[in-house]
Amino acid sequence: MKAAYAIALVGLLAFAAPAADARSLKQDSSAITDADILNFALNLECLEAQFYSCAVYGKPLSAELTGNGPAPIGCQSANFSNDDVYNIAMDVANDEITHVKYLRTALGNSSVQCPLVNIGSAFSDAANAVLNTTLSPPFSPYVNDLFFLHGAFIFEDVGVTAYKGALTSFKSKDIMTAAAGIMAVEAYHAGYVRTALIESGDVVTPYGVNVTTIVNAIAAGRDMLDGTQSNDDEGIYNAMTGDYILVPTDSNAIAFSRTPAQVLQIVYLSADGTPGGFFPNGVNGKIQ
Repeated sequence: MKAAYAIALVGLLAFAAPAADARSLKQDSSAITDADILNFALNLECLEAQFYSCAVYGKPLSAELTGNGPAPIGCQSANFSNDDVYNIAMDVANDEITHVKYLRTALGNSSVQCPLVNIGSAFSDAANAVLNTTLSPPFSPYVNDLFFLHGAFIFEDVGVTAYKGALTSFKSKDIMTAAAGIMAVEAYHAGYVRTALIESGDVVTPYGVNVTTIVNAIAAGRDMLDGTQSNDDEGIYNAMTGDYILVPTDSNAIAFSRTPAQVLQIVYLSADGTPGGFFPNGVNGKIQ
């Protein structure tokens, strides 16, 4: 499926030079602690929680939850019309907000502020890049239920692969267990989002392409940005086999992992890891 979107994704590479596999942590990896890894996770949870809080409740996270971090760019409530989607979105929002609270409490005085996040124009930038065009009107996940699910799709799969990639780096078994639990919650979220998008796959959007085309392009875009050569990420439909894709896995049905650098390349919308996209000023903490 990704090959079918290779031409459409040429524009994505204009964000930066080819992926930087050699990109490293701010400090030598041997100096990275469990707290550093949790703070990296906290940055990602801040992004998700701000998006869901704004979409569902129409307001950003409290100053207490953000550690007095800056207000997000583009916060607005989503135009939900389907009660089922809204109720599940509320459940997801509450989970992500609780993750921020849990991580900040667990880290105590070592926790970083939530960084500045762009949950407005960054979505349209991402959509324009993966479809290699300038959409009019600009894509927004707040327009309707279906576009909200597209926005959620961008984040949830990345969260699963980020946590899986981090699990073996924890020194504390208790922290590893907690992180595995958060990863499981993210996987449940991702499963719902994928199922809902599969069910609407043939719906033609106002942009003249159906849901499957956009979702598959998002997955292919993530795959190109993270710099891997294995084409791990997948959308919701494989045109070569005619199969729907609920879970992107390897040949052993095992979910794949991403390194911090690969995660940042996706959320920065930058193949060389230059801050931007959903994190205009980058993330906070040692892992950058």
